[in-house]
Amino acid sequence: MGGVREENKPANAVSALLGRAETVLIGISGLAMAAIMLIVVIDVCLRYVLSAPLSWSYSLIGLYLIGAVFFLALSDSLNHHGHIALDVFVPFLPRPVRHLTQGLGYGASTLFIAIMTWLGISQARDAFLSDDRIAEVVAWPTWIAYALLATGMATLCLRCGYRAVLHLASVFSERDLVEVPAPANTDAKTAEHGE
Repeated sequence: MGGVREENKPANAVSALLGRAETVLIGISGLAMAAIMLIVVIDVCLRYVLSAPLSWSYSLIGLYLIGAVFFLALSDSLNHHGHIALDVFVPFLPRPVRHLTQGLGYGASTLFIAIMTWLGISQARDAFLSDDRIAEVVAWPTWIAYALLATGMATLCLRCGYRAVLHLASVFSERDLVEVPAPANTDAKTAEHGE
């Protein structure tokens, strides 16, 4: 396999630096998830016990917190090979072909995600300069939602770009220069649910 690495161990300093940024973002994502749960519990309790729901909870959750949970976790999920991957034929490909196809795929993804990042930054800037706000009880500014999208997508763009370059470089190297997922566990499962 060209030297399978320890699970989640960075291949180099660039990956380690990206990993530290992703750790911060996944921490913020986790805090946003906890905040959603706390706000919903408080809102439900106030709604049914005191008949006084929080008027701002749904707009805060929908505008900021859901975006933080989703976008800030994307790059960390990719780093840990947590996205869906159709890798049925990957183990059967010769190592250089495997790296070439993955490098090209990550290269195309990098371009697509870079466009999304640029659009997010542009929308965040425009919303900030025009002081764009939602028409709700609390007029939350919209630029923060766009900034969350842009931050998550920028980090994902860096991770994809890193993988594209190092997969392509691995074509010409005798070893894997980028993290590769652990081989699939194909052992027969005997427990009730495959555990």
